[in-house]
Amino acid sequence: MFRRSVTVVVAVLTVLAGLPAVAQARPGPPPGLTWGGCPDDLPDVPPDPRVRCAPLRLPVDWARPDGPTFTLVVARRAARVAEQRVGTLVFGPGGPGDSGVERIRRGDRFSDELLDRFDLVSFDPRTVARSAAPVCTPDPELRRPPVVLTGQADFDATVAYNRALWNRCRPTSPVFGHADTLSTVHDLEALRRALGERRLTFHGSSYGTLLGQQYAERYPDRVRAVVLEGVFDHSLDVRSFVRTQAAALQDAFDEFVTWCDSSPGCVLHGRDVRAVWAAVLARADNDGYAPRTAFDVTAVALGMLAGPRFPQLAEAVRDMAAGMPPPEVKLPVAVAVFCADWPATVRDHHGYAALLRAARAVAPDVRYGAGLLAVHTCLGWQSPVRNPPHELRVRTRTPLLLLNARHDPRTGYAWATNVARQLGRHGRLVTYEGSGHGTYLRNACTVAVVDRYLVDLTLPAADARCPAG
Repeated sequence: MFRRSVTVVVAVLTVLAGLPAVAQARPGPPPGLTWGGCPDDLPDVPPDPRVRCAPLRLPVDWARPDGPTFTLVVARRAARVAEQRVGTLVFGPGGPGDSGVERIRRGDRFSDELLDRFDLVSFDPRTVARSAAPVCTPDPELRRPPVVLTGQADFDATVAYNRALWNRCRPTSPVFGHADTLSTVHDLEALRRALGERRLTFHGSSYGTLLGQQYAERYPDRVRAVVLEGVFDHSLDVRSFVRTQAAALQDAFDEFVTWCDSSPGCVLHGRDVRAVWAAVLARADNDGYAPRTAFDVTAVALGMLAGPRFPQLAEAVRDMAAGMPPPEVKLPVAVAVFCADWPATVRDHHGYAALLRAARAVAPDVRYGAGLLAVHTCLGWQSPVRNPPHELRVRTRTPLLLLNARHDPRTGYAWATNVARQLGRHGRLVTYEGSGHGTYLRNACTVAVVDRYLVDLTLPAADARCPAG
């Protein structure tokens, strides 16, 4: 069932830090969209006459709107019931690094009502897939450092490795140094205009929620409705980011343990799950899965708790306890986007070790969380980044709708509540009382909350909740 190897893949796309902030884009004439066939690069997706694609030429640097351009690839799925059509809904993909074009072509991310009543549009953001993605190859002369750094030598090697890799990426994409979310905000505004929509209807997922937040902040009068599903908090410093990521994973792991203790269907039912898990980590610490590490073990939990896939995680823990290597887990990070949005301000291994301690203090079972991988990925950036973290200042006519699981291992519930606090009366948080990352299609309640908001602009009651399951 599982492949017996662990690969933590960092899909390094593009980045260049230390540049000035993006200026407010000048309006100019609206770009055009000429719809045609989509690239034939998804062999498992049959052609659909409702789905069309278009290139959108946009400035590489919105501070120089008359300068060099690149092609943003856009996809549209036409509404199934034309006479009931509300308008166009733009989907903001997550990751960072997910393909919005693929989401539209598959069409499995939306309810029947949304498929009937909206033209569904999305895109591959800068440096992702078909939109000027770079070709990045590691320097063969450099050894890839471990994710968990054990001393100053590891720290220095990681900085050198990262910078060498970025130098090999940089020449292969015109938007290498302009992949931050604020640049994509201006892309989104250009897309709205090209679509002929007076105001934007938007659904962002996971990292795509940052795009929705910053669009509403920059263009409040252009907002019709914005859904933020699996809410990213862009107000945190590096320590808070690492600590809250670890706490979210620990909370999701606690839910898994509770499920296993109460569910006869769990293959670890009747055993001390935390003790079994601790023994697996200890084996990894003692090179029992060499060359895989304790972080690779934790990545198994991070990957499967996002589902959540409790039964599969229990089976994986059982197998690792029997001596089998951890199953493969991919944790892609689009470096160009993420590191230009979020500064990994860690000067040396002493500061890095303090982050490890902060994470472990709130996550005694799982130790790390995804924040550690983020730090590892972005070590070596110059400062300041293009899109530095800050508290939101949103003033929209229609409040933004936030939807988050209570036990989300990646965008923890504390992030959603903190963003809701920042939005004040310009936001409305709905809590899904279950586990997992991504909640829109969980059940009839979560679907209804989002669909009524997007179709009718109906807000749920304050402190609205949807049951688990």
